[in-house]
Amino acid sequence: MIDSYKKFVWLGLLLFAGMLLGTTPGLSQTCSTGSELSPTVRSSLESTARQYFNMAAQGDVFNLKQNAIPAIANDFGGIERAVVDNRAGLSGGQPTIRNSYVLDAPGTAPIPSAEFFCGVFGAQGQTNNSAGFRIPNLPPGKYAVVIMDVNGTAGPYMLTQVLQEVNGAWKLAGFYAKPTQIDGHNADWFVNQARAYKAKGQNHDAWFYFLQARELAAPVPFMSTLQLDRLYDEAQQVMPTDLPVNGPVDFTGPDGQTWKLTQVFTVVVNGKLNLVAKYQAPDISDTAKALQGNIALMKALVAKYPEYREAFDAVVARAVAPSGQDYGTLLAMKDIK
Repeated sequence: MIDSYKKFVWLGLLLFAGMLLGTTPGLSQTCSTGSELSPTVRSSLESTARQYFNMAAQGDVFNLKQNAIPAIANDFGGIERAVVDNRAGLSGGQPTIRNSYVLDAPGTAPIPSAEFFCGVFGAQGQTNNSAGFRIPNLPPGKYAVVIMDVNGTAGPYMLTQVLQEVNGAWKLAGFYAKPTQIDGHNADWFVNQARAYKAKGQNHDAWFYFLQARELAAPVPFMSTLQLDRLYDEAQQVMPTDLPVNGPVDFTGPDGQTWKLTQVFTVVVNGKLNLVAKYQAPDISDTAKALQGNIALMKALVAKYPEYREAFDAVVARAVAPSGQDYGTLLAMKDIK
C-alpha cells in the first residue's frame, strides 16, 4: 500500500506540474477556500468534521459508516482499519482546523481527471496561499477537504477528511490520518537531512528522505502546494537511476548475483524508518531458500550502498512469486554484516 501510494503521489504531482504550464483559468471544476466560503458553509463544514473526528477518536466506526456516502459505506474496510490504526494518535487531543476547501464538480458523469485550483496562483504557478487537487474518476458533486492538526497523547497527528454534500448534509467520503513525525522528527527535519545527504553525494539516502518528508507534509496524496512542489523538484534532482522508480530494474550485488527489483520504498516500523526491497522470485514455496535469497539481497544492498546504514534502522527484503504471494525477512541494520 505504502509503495503504490508513493508512486501515485509523485506521478500525480508530475502531471499536475505539467498541467499548471498548459492550462488557463475557467475550468468547469471550481474550488472555494478561506474568505470565499460563506460563514454558514464554513460553520457546517467545521462542525461536521469535528463530529467525525470525535467518532474516530472514540473508535466509533459504526456511526462513521452510518454517516458515509453509499460508495464508501459499502466498502468501509479501508477506513475502518485507518480508524483503528490511528485511534491512539487521535484520542486525547483537540483538533485545530488548518484549512477547508470546497470542490464543485458539475456534470452528470464521472470526471476522468478532475482538477481544482484553490486560492491565488501566480505567473509561476503555486503561491504560499494556493493549493491544487487532482482526483481521477471523480463522480460529479460538491465535495470538501478539511485538514486538521491534532496534538494527542501520541504526538502530533494530521487528519484530513473528504466530505460530500448529500441532500444538504456533509457525508464522509474519505479519511486520511497519520502522524506528522517519525521518532520525533518532522518533515522539515527530513528535508534538512535529505539536503545533507545530497551534499555528501549520498543520493539514495537523499531520495528516500525527500520522499519521506513529502509523505509527512502532504495531507492527502492528490493535493499539491508550493511546499510540496518544491520537494518534488528537489527529489527529482537526486533520483537514482538504479531504483525501480519507473518499473523493474536489475540490481547486481558486489559478488555478481542479480535480482529483479520491483519496488524499493520506506516504511515506519515501531517508530523507526526501514527500507523495503521487493524482488521477483520464481517460487517461494521453499521458505528456507527464500530466506537465503532475502538475506543475500539485504547484504548486497548495504554492501553496494553503505550509506543506507546511516539512514535506516533496518532492511526488509520480500521475495515475490508470480502469483503475487511474497515471503519477507527483516534484519536490523546492525545485524547486516
